Amino acid sequence: MLTPLVATREVYFVRQCKQLSTDEWAIVDISMEGVEDDIDASLIKCRKRPSGCILHDMSNGHCKVTWVEHIEVQQSPPHSLFHTILNSCSAFGAQHWMATMEQQCERLAFFMATNVPTKDSSGVSTLAGRRSILTLAQRMTSSFCRALGASSYNTWNRIPTKSGDDIRVSSRKNISDPGEPLGVILCAASSIWLPVSHHPLFEFLRDETRRHEWDIISNRGPMESIANLAKGQHRGNAVTVLATKSKENNMWILQDTCTNVCESIIVFAPIDISSMQSVMTGCDSSNTAVLASGFSILPDGMESRAFVITSKQDKKNAEEGSLLTIAFQILTNNSPTSKLSMETVESVNTLVSCTLQRIKKILQCEDG
Repeated sequence: MLTPLVATREVYFVRQCKQLSTDEWAIVDISMEGVEDDIDASLIKCRKRPSGCILHDMSNGHCKVTWVEHIEVQQSPPHSLFHTILNSCSAFGAQHWMATMEQQCERLAFFMATNVPTKDSSGVSTLAGRRSILTLAQRMTSSFCRALGASSYNTWNRIPTKSGDDIRVSSRKNISDPGEPLGVILCAASSIWLPVSHHPLFEFLRDETRRHEWDIISNRGPMESIANLAKGQHRGNAVTVLATKSKENNMWILQDTCTNVCESIIVFAPIDISSMQSVMTGCDSSNTAVLASGFSILPDGMESRAFVITSKQDKKNAEEGSLLTIAFQILTNNSPTSKLSMETVESVNTLVSCTLQRIKKILQCEDG
């Protein structure tokens, strides 16, 4: 899960793929133990029992997928925010696996397509340019997901804040990866519950015409879309290049949005205009450095009800809500050997806290 509050279920596993008949295949995973002796004991202990899927070719360009997820987990009680969704099995269950697989299949189909309608590829004139942007966006989102997970890759620390927000920070050093800025990178993240349904919240946060309402950095009025590339049937699965209307700005924003019934993600990063224009013409984007920030949105696991926004505390428990995780990454120093200062930590914490307060105010769900 994309939050510092729930530990990633890390397992080593073996996979067997076997054709069962002329039109049926099976893919099965099972845990291996004793691969590493120095795995952090504080992480959730997880074993993958025989799990996987059966694929049945329907002979009409489609296939039937049956998924079984069989996990044994030894864990301490989860954080109260995520208690319901974890107990409902929608966070790590077969439905989530299926939704993610369907979304990735659509992404690959749209990436490989050569007959993309103009409405699904506005602002980019060539197939090479389209694929270059989609490749960069996928790398950006993968980097964001890797940075935000509470895995052995990340160690999160809770930092006291004046606002009382539960903000966690982690830092890492990039010494040689050209895909991110070189130096010390700081990530600050916070997860909250909002009395707003999953999909309306996603639509609000991805809307470039309302971005200035919550985005402190681009607080110069509505943004405009330079390019919009579909990567799925749902219009929320798209890659967008955004720009402010200010002539002083020399940066564009690359935004990648993904949504399904179980989760939505909005990832974005500023990129200088010349680099972005080069990518849009089809040039290789592997050396384009991006440092992603964004949102993860999950339904809270409660029974679905009509979409309501309210600021009244006594009604909050009666509404369907969402679990919103926000994360910002900043480059604190170009030198990987430099030390992290408390001033920098406080600065990014303020950015997270102020952004959350703006979102709460706009949605009329401030505390109190």
